[in-house]
Amino acid sequence: MKIKGKVTKIDLGTGFWAIIGDDGHEWRPINMPEQLKVKDKRVIVHAKKAPDAPSIFMWGEPIVITEFET
Repeated sequence: MKIKGKVTKIDLGTGFWAIIGDDGHEWRPINMPEQLKVKDKRVIVHAKKAPDAPSIFMWGEPIVITEFET
């Protein structure tokens, strides 16, 4: 899938990086590249749904980023 949106830092628990899609959908990449870890950065990422894995974060849909554009 292709996701267009804005990077944000979520301060829940230990904190994590996330993407809020232009459509308002909340995405939680489990492999956020260092180049994207900039608050309010506009991004386009290609991703797939992450396999079900336990997480302490109850926010967003987990994804695995396969490639990205900035």
